[in-house]
Amino acid sequence: NTRYDQIHLVPADPPEACGELNNGVFIQDQIALVERGGCSFLSKTRVIQEHGGRAVIIADNAYDNDSFYIEMIQDSTRRTADIPALFLLGRDGYMIRRSLEQHGLPWAVISIPVNVTSIPTYEMMQPPWTFW
Repeated sequence: NTRYDQIHLVPADPPEACGELNNGVFIQDQIALVERGGCSFLSKTRVIQEHGGRAVIIADNAYDNDSFYIEMIQDSTRRTADIPALFLLGRDGYMIRRSLEQHGLPWAVISIPVNVTSIPTYEMMQPPWTFW
C-alpha cells in the first residue's frame, strides 16, 4: 500500500503516450494521465516509467464509456514495469482532461492511496477510485 499526497496528475502529451513525450519533464515524480489506444498498456506504462513517473492512470479512449471496465493485460512481450498502472473509465478521463483545459491548468493536484492487488477491478465490483 502506497499513498500519494498532493501529487500532480499530469495529462501526457501526446495523450496515448506510445513514444517520446512532449511534456516528459513534468511527468518526473508525478502520476501521468494517459489515453488508451495506439499501443499496449504495458508500453504506455513503460514510457511513463522511463520519464520518471511514479504511476500511470490509463483512461479509456471511448469518451462516453461510463460503465465498461477493461482488463489491463500483459502484452506478448517479456517486458515488465515497476510502477502501478490503473484503469479509468473514458467518461471520467475525459472530464478530468476537459476540466483542466477549461481552467488552463497543466495538471491536477490529487491524493490517492494505491492498493497493489492481483484482483481485477471488475471482480471487486467497485470503481477504482473507490479505493483512492
